[in-house]
Amino acid sequence: MIDLPYILDYNSIRLQESPVTIGAKDFSVWLNNEYIPNNPDKVWIKDVYSKAVKQSLENAHMAYTRFFKGKSKFPKFKKKGKNEPKMYFVKNNKTDCICERHRIKIPSLGWVQLKEKGYIPTTKDGWKIKSGTVSIKADRYYVSVLVEIPDVKIANNSNGGIGIDLGLKDLAIVSNGKTYKNINKSARLRKIEKQLRREQRCLSRKYENFRKGESTQKNIQKQKLKVQKLHHKINNIRTDYINKTIAEIVKTKPSYITIEDLNVSGMMKNRHLSKAVASQKFYEFRTKLKTKCDDNGIELRIVDRWYPSSKICHCCGNIKKDLKLSDRIYRCDCGYVEDRDFNASLNLRDAKTYEIA
Repeated sequence: MIDLPYILDYNSIRLQESPVTIGAKDFSVWLNNEYIPNNPDKVWIKDVYSKAVKQSLENAHMAYTRFFKGKSKFPKFKKKGKNEPKMYFVKNNKTDCICERHRIKIPSLGWVQLKEKGYIPTTKDGWKIKSGTVSIKADRYYVSVLVEIPDVKIANNSNGGIGIDLGLKDLAIVSNGKTYKNINKSARLRKIEKQLRREQRCLSRKYENFRKGESTQKNIQKQKLKVQKLHHKINNIRTDYINKTIAEIVKTKPSYITIEDLNVSGMMKNRHLSKAVASQKFYEFRTKLKTKCDDNGIELRIVDRWYPSSKICHCCGNIKKDLKLSDRIYRCDCGYVEDRDFNASLNLRDAKTYEIA
Protein backbone atom coordinates (compact mmCIF):
# COMPACT_ATOMS: atom_id res chain seq x y z
CA MET A 1 0.00 0.00 0.00
CA ILE A 2 1.28 3.45 -0.89
CA ASP A 3 2.01 5.60 2.15
CA LEU A 4 0.57 8.95 0.93
CA PRO A 5 -2.03 11.02 2.84
CA TYR A 6 -3.28 12.91 -0.25
CA ILE A 7 -5.67 11.34 -2.74
CA LEU A 8 -4.11 13.28 -5.65
CA ASP A 9 -0.63 11.89 -4.90
CA TYR A 10 -2.11 8.45 -4.28
CA ASN A 11 -3.93 8.30 -7.61
CA SER A 12 -1.08 9.90 -9.57
CA ILE A 13 1.26 7.06 -8.54
CA ARG A 14 -1.51 4.48 -8.90
CA LEU A 15 -2.12 5.54 -12.53
CA GLN A 16 1.47 4.64 -13.39
CA GLU A 17 0.72 1.00 -12.52
CA SER A 18 -2.95 0.64 -13.61
CA PRO A 19 -5.54 2.79 -15.42
CA VAL A 20 -7.92 2.69 -12.42
CA THR A 21 -8.03 5.32 -9.68
CA ILE A 22 -9.19 4.77 -6.11
CA GLY A 23 -12.57 6.22 -5.16
CA ALA A 24 -13.31 8.64 -2.33
CA LYS A 25 -14.96 5.97 -0.18
CA ASP A 26 -12.09 3.46 -0.46
CA PHE A 27 -9.50 6.18 0.19
CA SER A 28 -11.41 7.33 3.29
CA VAL A 29 -11.42 3.76 4.66
CA TRP A 30 -7.67 3.43 4.09
CA LEU A 31 -7.00 6.87 5.59
CA ASN A 32 -8.93 6.21 8.82
CA ASN A 33 -8.07 2.54 9.35
CA GLU A 34 -4.46 2.31 8.16
CA TYR A 35 -2.72 5.61 7.57
CA ILE A 36 -3.74 7.69 10.62
CA PRO A 37 -3.23 4.85 13.20
CA ASN A 38 0.28 4.26 11.81
CA ASN A 39 1.11 8.00 11.70
CA PRO A 40 0.30 9.66 15.06
CA ASP A 41 1.49 13.06 13.75
CA LYS A 42 -1.49 13.09 11.33
CA VAL A 43 -4.17 12.80 14.02
CA TRP A 44 -5.06 16.48 13.40
CA ILE A 45 -7.04 15.30 10.35
CA LYS A 46 -9.73 14.05 12.73
CA ASP A 47 -10.00 17.40 14.51
CA VAL A 48 -12.49 18.59 11.90
CA TYR A 49 -15.82 16.95 11.15
CA SER A 50 -15.61 13.74 9.12
CA LYS A 51 -18.12 14.99 6.54
CA ALA A 52 -15.88 17.94 5.72
CA VAL A 53 -12.98 15.57 4.99
CA LYS A 54 -15.23 13.29 2.92
CA GLN A 55 -16.43 16.26 0.87
CA SER A 56 -12.86 17.18 -0.07
CA LEU A 57 -12.26 13.57 -1.15
CA GLU A 58 -15.45 13.63 -3.22
CA ASN A 59 -14.28 16.84 -4.92
CA ALA A 60 -10.96 15.20 -5.82
CA HIS A 61 -12.78 12.11 -7.13
CA MET A 62 -15.05 14.32 -9.25
CA ALA A 63 -11.99 16.07 -10.68
CA TYR A 64 -10.61 12.71 -11.87
CA THR A 65 -14.02 11.73 -13.27
CA ARG A 66 -14.23 14.96 -15.28
CA PHE A 67 -10.66 14.43 -16.55
CA PHE A 68 -11.38 10.93 -17.85
CA LYS A 69 -14.55 12.21 -19.56
CA GLY A 70 -12.48 14.88 -21.33
CA LYS A 71 -14.21 17.80 -19.59
CA SER A 72 -11.23 19.21 -17.67
CA LYS A 73 -7.47 19.02 -17.26
CA PHE A 74 -5.61 16.57 -15.05
CA PRO A 75 -6.24 17.52 -11.39
CA LYS A 76 -3.39 19.06 -9.44
CA PHE A 77 -2.80 20.67 -6.07
CA LYS A 78 -4.01 24.20 -5.42
CA LYS A 79 -1.26 26.79 -5.33
CA LYS A 80 -1.09 29.21 -2.44
CA GLY A 81 -1.90 32.74 -3.53
CA LYS A 82 -3.34 31.60 -6.86
CA ASN A 83 -6.36 29.47 -5.96
CA GLU A 84 -9.24 30.43 -3.72
CA PRO A 85 -9.22 28.41 -0.46
CA LYS A 86 -12.58 27.04 0.69
CA MET A 87 -13.88 25.32 3.82
CA TYR A 88 -16.90 23.03 3.73
CA PHE A 89 -19.14 22.58 6.76
CA VAL A 90 -22.32 20.61 7.36
CA LYS A 91 -25.06 20.61 9.97
CA ASN A 92 -24.18 17.92 12.52
CA ASN A 93 -26.62 18.78 15.31
CA LYS A 94 -29.45 21.20 16.09
CA THR A 95 -27.13 23.93 17.37
CA ASP A 96 -25.08 24.10 14.14
CA CYS A 97 -25.79 26.23 11.07
CA ILE A 98 -28.13 28.65 12.85
CA CYS A 99 -28.55 32.04 11.22
CA GLU A 100 -29.84 35.13 12.95
CA ARG A 101 -30.30 38.67 11.66
CA HIS A 102 -26.64 39.63 11.62
CA ARG A 103 -24.66 36.46 12.36
CA ILE A 104 -24.37 32.74 11.53
CA LYS A 105 -23.12 29.83 13.63
CA ILE A 106 -20.55 27.71 11.76
CA PRO A 107 -19.21 24.40 13.20
CA SER A 108 -15.68 24.69 14.64
CA LEU A 109 -15.79 28.49 14.26
CA GLY A 110 -18.86 29.39 16.30
CA TRP A 111 -20.77 32.61 15.76
CA VAL A 112 -19.48 34.68 12.82
CA GLN A 113 -20.59 38.25 12.16
CA LEU A 114 -22.27 38.96 8.81
CA LYS A 115 -21.69 42.24 7.02
CA GLU A 116 -24.98 42.03 5.09
CA LYS A 117 -28.33 40.74 6.28
CA GLY A 118 -31.32 39.29 4.48
CA TYR A 119 -29.51 37.02 2.02
CA ILE A 120 -29.46 33.94 4.26
CA PRO A 121 -32.82 32.77 5.68
CA THR A 122 -32.99 32.96 9.45
CA THR A 123 -34.36 30.36 11.86
CA LYS A 124 -37.61 32.32 12.18
CA ASP A 125 -38.36 31.81 8.46
CA GLY A 126 -38.74 28.06 8.98
CA TRP A 127 -36.07 27.12 6.41
CA LYS A 128 -33.26 24.77 7.40
CA ILE A 129 -29.59 25.26 6.52
CA LYS A 130 -28.12 21.86 5.59
CA SER A 131 -24.51 22.75 4.71
CA GLY A 132 -22.32 25.60 3.50
CA THR A 133 -18.93 26.76 2.29
CA VAL A 134 -16.66 29.55 3.50
CA SER A 135 -14.41 31.03 0.82
CA ILE A 136 -12.06 33.97 0.44
CA LYS A 137 -11.86 36.25 -2.59
CA ALA A 138 -9.66 39.35 -2.80
CA ASP A 139 -9.09 39.39 0.97
CA ARG A 140 -12.82 39.14 1.70
CA TYR A 141 -14.57 36.19 3.28
CA TYR A 142 -17.85 34.82 1.91
CA VAL A 143 -20.26 32.15 3.11
CA SER A 144 -22.68 30.30 0.84
CA VAL A 145 -25.21 27.86 2.28
CA LEU A 146 -27.46 25.07 1.03
CA VAL A 147 -31.00 25.63 2.28
CA GLU A 148 -33.90 23.18 2.40
CA ILE A 149 -37.10 25.00 1.44
CA PRO A 150 -40.69 23.71 1.40
CA ASP A 151 -42.30 22.69 -1.88
CA VAL A 152 -43.83 25.62 -3.72
CA LYS A 153 -46.60 25.24 -6.28
CA ILE A 154 -45.54 26.70 -9.63
CA ALA A 155 -48.28 28.51 -11.52
CA ASN A 156 -48.79 27.74 -15.20
CA ASN A 157 -47.73 30.59 -17.47
CA SER A 158 -50.30 31.34 -20.18
CA ASN A 159 -48.30 34.07 -21.95
CA GLY A 160 -46.62 33.46 -25.28
CA GLY A 161 -43.01 32.44 -25.66
CA ILE A 162 -40.03 34.69 -26.35
CA GLY A 163 -36.72 34.32 -28.15
CA ILE A 164 -33.42 35.75 -26.91
CA ASP A 165 -30.49 36.48 -29.22
CA LEU A 166 -27.21 36.90 -27.35
CA GLY A 167 -24.50 39.02 -28.92
CA LEU A 168 -21.47 41.25 -28.47
CA LYS A 169 -22.94 44.59 -29.52
CA ASP A 170 -25.76 44.12 -26.98
CA LEU A 171 -25.95 41.43 -24.33
CA ALA A 172 -29.47 40.23 -25.19
CA ILE A 173 -32.11 41.19 -27.74
CA VAL A 174 -35.54 39.84 -26.80
CA SER A 175 -38.33 39.20 -29.29
CA ASN A 176 -40.73 41.35 -27.23
CA GLY A 177 -38.75 44.43 -28.28
CA LYS A 178 -36.57 44.77 -25.16
CA THR A 179 -32.82 45.25 -25.64
CA TYR A 180 -30.26 44.83 -22.85
CA LYS A 181 -27.10 46.76 -23.61
CA ASN A 182 -23.53 45.57 -23.21
CA ILE A 183 -22.49 46.53 -19.68
CA ASN A 184 -18.82 46.38 -20.69
CA LYS A 185 -19.29 49.51 -22.81
CA SER A 186 -20.53 51.58 -19.85
CA ALA A 187 -18.44 54.50 -18.58
CA ARG A 188 -18.28 52.99 -15.09
CA LEU A 189 -16.73 49.72 -16.23
CA ARG A 190 -14.36 51.40 -18.67
CA LYS A 191 -13.06 53.60 -15.85
CA ILE A 192 -12.37 50.57 -13.62
CA GLU A 193 -10.65 48.70 -16.47
CA LYS A 194 -8.43 51.73 -17.08
CA GLN A 195 -7.52 51.75 -13.39
CA LEU A 196 -6.86 48.00 -13.57
CA ARG A 197 -4.37 48.45 -16.42
CA ARG A 198 -2.45 51.00 -14.36
CA GLU A 199 -2.30 48.76 -11.30
CA GLN A 200 -1.19 45.78 -13.41
CA ARG A 201 1.64 47.81 -14.92
CA CYS A 202 2.65 48.85 -11.41
CA LEU A 203 2.65 45.20 -10.32
CA SER A 204 4.77 44.23 -13.30
CA ARG A 205 7.34 46.92 -12.43
CA LYS A 206 7.49 45.68 -8.82
CA TYR A 207 8.30 42.16 -10.04
CA GLU A 208 11.11 43.57 -12.20
CA ASN A 209 12.46 45.60 -9.29
CA PHE A 210 12.24 42.53 -7.05
CA ARG A 211 14.63 40.67 -9.36
CA LYS A 212 17.00 43.62 -9.14
CA GLY A 213 16.72 43.72 -5.34
CA GLU A 214 14.97 47.11 -5.30
CA SER A 215 11.54 45.88 -4.17
CA THR A 216 10.25 43.59 -1.41
CA GLN A 217 7.85 40.67 -1.42
CA LYS A 218 5.56 42.50 1.00
CA ASN A 219 5.06 45.40 -1.41
CA ILE A 220 4.33 42.93 -4.22
CA GLN A 221 1.61 41.27 -2.13
CA LYS A 222 0.04 44.68 -1.41
CA GLN A 223 -0.03 45.54 -5.09
CA LYS A 224 -1.35 42.10 -6.02
CA LEU A 225 -4.23 42.60 -3.60
CA LYS A 226 -5.13 45.88 -5.33
CA VAL A 227 -5.27 44.08 -8.68
CA GLN A 228 -7.38 41.26 -7.21
CA LYS A 229 -9.90 43.70 -5.76
CA LEU A 230 -10.33 45.44 -9.11
CA HIS A 231 -10.79 42.11 -10.91
CA HIS A 232 -13.33 41.09 -8.27
CA LYS A 233 -15.19 44.40 -8.61
CA ILE A 234 -15.45 44.05 -12.40
CA ASN A 235 -16.69 40.47 -12.06
CA ASN A 236 -19.33 41.52 -9.52
CA ILE A 237 -20.64 44.27 -11.82
CA ARG A 238 -20.99 41.87 -14.74
CA THR A 239 -22.63 39.16 -12.62
CA ASP A 240 -25.05 41.63 -11.05
CA TYR A 241 -26.09 42.88 -14.49
CA ILE A 242 -26.73 39.32 -15.70
CA ASN A 243 -28.81 38.54 -12.60
CA LYS A 244 -30.97 41.65 -13.06
CA THR A 245 -31.39 40.99 -16.78
CA ILE A 246 -32.55 37.41 -16.25
CA ALA A 247 -34.86 38.44 -13.40
CA GLU A 248 -36.51 41.08 -15.59
CA ILE A 249 -36.99 38.61 -18.46
CA VAL A 250 -38.47 35.91 -16.25
CA LYS A 251 -40.89 38.39 -14.60
CA THR A 252 -42.75 38.67 -17.90
CA LYS A 253 -43.81 35.03 -17.26
CA PRO A 254 -43.50 33.59 -20.78
CA SER A 255 -44.60 30.03 -21.47
CA TYR A 256 -41.18 29.24 -22.97
CA ILE A 257 -37.83 30.91 -23.68
CA THR A 258 -35.71 29.99 -26.70
CA ILE A 259 -31.96 30.66 -26.93
CA GLU A 260 -29.20 29.50 -29.25
CA ASP A 261 -26.54 26.95 -28.35
CA LEU A 262 -23.51 29.19 -28.81
CA ASN A 263 -20.08 27.72 -29.53
CA VAL A 264 -18.30 29.85 -26.92
CA SER A 265 -15.04 27.86 -27.04
CA GLY A 266 -14.88 28.33 -30.80
CA MET A 267 -15.61 32.05 -30.50
CA MET A 268 -12.82 32.38 -27.94
CA LYS A 269 -10.28 31.18 -30.53
CA ASN A 270 -10.72 34.43 -32.45
CA ARG A 271 -8.03 36.64 -30.91
CA HIS A 272 -9.86 39.78 -32.02
CA LEU A 273 -13.08 38.84 -30.21
CA SER A 274 -11.90 36.59 -27.38
CA LYS A 275 -11.83 39.34 -24.73
CA ALA A 276 -15.28 40.64 -25.72
CA VAL A 277 -16.73 37.11 -25.70
CA ALA A 278 -15.25 36.30 -22.28
CA SER A 279 -16.53 39.53 -20.74
CA GLN A 280 -20.12 38.80 -21.88
CA LYS A 281 -20.22 35.57 -19.79
CA PHE A 282 -22.58 33.67 -22.10
CA TYR A 283 -22.24 30.38 -20.22
CA GLU A 284 -23.12 31.99 -16.90
CA PHE A 285 -26.13 33.65 -18.54
CA ARG A 286 -27.39 30.28 -19.81
CA THR A 287 -26.89 28.40 -16.53
CA LYS A 288 -28.60 31.08 -14.46
CA LEU A 289 -31.44 31.38 -16.97
CA LYS A 290 -31.92 27.59 -16.73
CA THR A 291 -32.17 27.81 -12.93
CA LYS A 292 -34.65 30.69 -13.06
CA CYS A 293 -36.79 28.88 -15.64
CA ASP A 294 -36.90 25.74 -13.49
CA ASP A 295 -37.95 27.77 -10.45
CA ASN A 296 -40.77 29.50 -12.33
CA GLY A 297 -42.05 26.62 -14.44
CA ILE A 298 -40.82 28.06 -17.75
CA GLU A 299 -39.69 25.78 -20.56
CA LEU A 300 -36.17 26.60 -21.79
CA ARG A 301 -35.61 25.63 -25.42
CA ILE A 302 -32.13 25.31 -26.92
CA VAL A 303 -31.79 25.71 -30.69
CA ASP A 304 -28.89 24.06 -32.52
CA ARG A 305 -25.85 26.28 -33.10
CA TRP A 306 -26.11 25.74 -36.88
CA TYR A 307 -29.65 27.10 -37.02
CA PRO A 308 -29.48 30.18 -39.34
CA SER A 309 -31.49 32.49 -37.08
CA SER A 310 -29.81 35.65 -38.40
CA LYS A 311 -30.11 34.70 -42.08
CA ILE A 312 -33.81 33.72 -42.15
CA CYS A 313 -36.35 36.36 -43.14
CA HIS A 314 -39.05 36.38 -40.46
CA CYS A 315 -41.61 37.63 -43.00
CA CYS A 316 -41.25 35.24 -45.96
CA GLY A 317 -38.86 32.59 -44.59
CA ASN A 318 -36.20 33.14 -47.25
CA ILE A 319 -32.57 32.40 -46.24
CA LYS A 320 -30.08 35.10 -47.15
CA LYS A 321 -26.86 33.12 -47.51
CA ASP A 322 -24.63 36.10 -48.37
CA LEU A 323 -25.39 37.95 -45.10
CA LYS A 324 -22.18 39.36 -43.61
CA LEU A 325 -21.38 40.01 -39.97
CA SER A 326 -21.05 43.73 -40.76
CA ASP A 327 -24.65 43.87 -42.04
CA ARG A 328 -26.53 45.11 -38.99
CA ILE A 329 -29.80 45.71 -40.87
CA TYR A 330 -31.56 42.74 -42.46
CA ARG A 331 -33.01 43.58 -45.87
CA CYS A 332 -34.99 40.95 -47.76
CA ASP A 333 -36.11 40.93 -51.39
CA CYS A 334 -39.72 40.78 -50.19
CA GLY A 335 -39.35 44.30 -48.75
CA TYR A 336 -38.87 43.24 -45.11
CA VAL A 337 -36.38 45.51 -43.27
CA GLU A 338 -35.50 44.93 -39.64
CA ASP A 339 -32.60 45.00 -37.20
CA ARG A 340 -30.45 41.92 -37.67
CA ASP A 341 -30.44 40.83 -34.01
CA PHE A 342 -34.15 41.49 -33.48
CA ASN A 343 -34.93 39.43 -36.59
CA ALA A 344 -32.82 36.61 -35.12
CA SER A 345 -34.74 36.74 -31.82
CA LEU A 346 -38.06 36.46 -33.69
CA ASN A 347 -36.77 33.43 -35.61
CA LEU A 348 -35.58 31.81 -32.38
CA ARG A 349 -39.00 32.35 -30.82
CA ASP A 350 -40.72 30.62 -33.74
CA ALA A 351 -38.13 27.83 -34.18
CA LYS A 352 -39.68 24.37 -34.65
CA THR A 353 -36.60 22.24 -34.02
CA TYR A 354 -35.11 22.52 -30.54
CA GLU A 355 -34.11 20.63 -27.41
CA ILE A 356 -35.53 21.21 -23.97
CA ALA A 357 -32.79 22.03 -21.44
